Amino acid sequence: MALSQRLLIRQSQALVMTPQLMQAIKLLQLSNLDLVAYVDAELERNPLLDRGAEEERGPQEANGAQPPGEAPADGEAWNAAEPAPAVNRIEDSLDTPTEDVFPDHAEASPPRTAAADGPAGYSEWAGVGSGGRDEGEYNLEAFVPAETTLADWLREQLTLAVTNPARRMIGQYLIDLVDEAGYLSGDLAGVAEKLGTDVKEIEAVLSILQDFDPPGICARDLAECLTLQLKERDRFDPAMQALVSRLDLIAKRDFAALKKICGIGDEDLVDMIAEIRNLNPKPGLAFGSALVQSIVPDVFVRSGPDGGWIVELNSDTLPKVLVNQSYYAEVSATAKRDADKTYLAECLQSATWLVRALDQRARTILKVANEIVRQQDGFFAHGVEHLRPLNLKTVAEAISMHESTVSRVTANKYMATSRGIFELKYFFTSAIAASHGGEAHSAEAVRHRMKQLIDAETAADVLSDDTIVEKLREAGIDIARRTVAKYREAMRIPSSVQRRREKQAATT
Repeated sequence: MALSQRLLIRQSQALVMTPQLMQAIKLLQLSNLDLVAYVDAELERNPLLDRGAEEERGPQEANGAQPPGEAPADGEAWNAAEPAPAVNRIEDSLDTPTEDVFPDHAEASPPRTAAADGPAGYSEWAGVGSGGRDEGEYNLEAFVPAETTLADWLREQLTLAVTNPARRMIGQYLIDLVDEAGYLSGDLAGVAEKLGTDVKEIEAVLSILQDFDPPGICARDLAECLTLQLKERDRFDPAMQALVSRLDLIAKRDFAALKKICGIGDEDLVDMIAEIRNLNPKPGLAFGSALVQSIVPDVFVRSGPDGGWIVELNSDTLPKVLVNQSYYAEVSATAKRDADKTYLAECLQSATWLVRALDQRARTILKVANEIVRQQDGFFAHGVEHLRPLNLKTVAEAISMHESTVSRVTANKYMATSRGIFELKYFFTSAIAASHGGEAHSAEAVRHRMKQLIDAETAADVLSDDTIVEKLREAGIDIARRTVAKYREAMRIPSSVQRRREKQAATT
């Protein structure tokens, strides 16, 4: 067959990953903190974007409709088994097989509101409510003093304890190798090679650092950290030294071997182990190098007056931005160069797409959360024992979305319920078959049942993995022994032998 060049016309359908589509996909999987940071960056970059004021209302409120996730105005709650009022208004645009994001047509975008819906000159709103405080409000956090870090604290002590310039430089280098838990990382021989000195000099400086506050700082492993603290308390006698050298036996609860190694009795061993447990295995954490961010839920779930469940979006996690049409009209009218007009058009398009993407993200989260509540109604009513097996495909088919979209929506999102705050992915668990052909059990519910059995143990009746399997099968749960062992290890529960030793030692 001869090879030749020909021109052919072919018609096919394909999903084009436009920048706007990629932006919408990215916004779906962002947490509320990452979303705020992303929106702040866009507000700084795009001159046509403005932050919405807290006291102003969104388009749904201005038009007399309820915002997504809000209860009806007459106070009647909708049942989670039925579509939410806000979900009924969601556009049917999340139906692409690869990425369920709105396509490029006018029907996919949220309805535009008149200037009367917001401040004069603004045409579009994103989000259902405004979060955060007004920027001009008095900020007490500005007067909080800077927190002293572990490195700063050690450097202050180094300045007072070491006067030799060479040793002070070595101390500064070693302090930089201390992690947030207070342990020294790195090999001393490598440090000596980099600094051009011998290992003995490095060890001499390290011994000075290990006398600093807090006790146990700059240790190279757990045994050395405990040793430093025991020496500071003047409790590092030969028996305690032998005990610290065999921390692995303490973890295994092998008390018979420990008594033989240390040459002590039961009462002394219990006192020594209690003293070790009172030590701080991570002394550096007292300084806290990073602020711990509290979890802010994205969705609230509460019971309704009719027995159903009310699902609401947390408006504080939904940033509100506006497209400043008045400023665009004013600037574009004075723009003379083609480059300026192109830049303004791109900014307008980018701002419009960001508003639509934020609005669609909020609607999609509400839609997925509503379906999760409907599927896991037993959990919200009766607890974790009634958690049902659930996967992404089940939720995706119920709300006519792709699994990848549901996966992105449930990532880094949290739901506040009467039973606590849970990540959305918590409600997706694998299935454990029933022993008599009944309804399958959730893996999380099985783990909870295992923990209940183990917590009810006594020193004379410690359950082995085989015994736990038998009890679970009596309860209608068909589970293998290796699965029980895997779940037990995942919950950091020791084996039956170690639990028996620990309970016997606690009773003596």
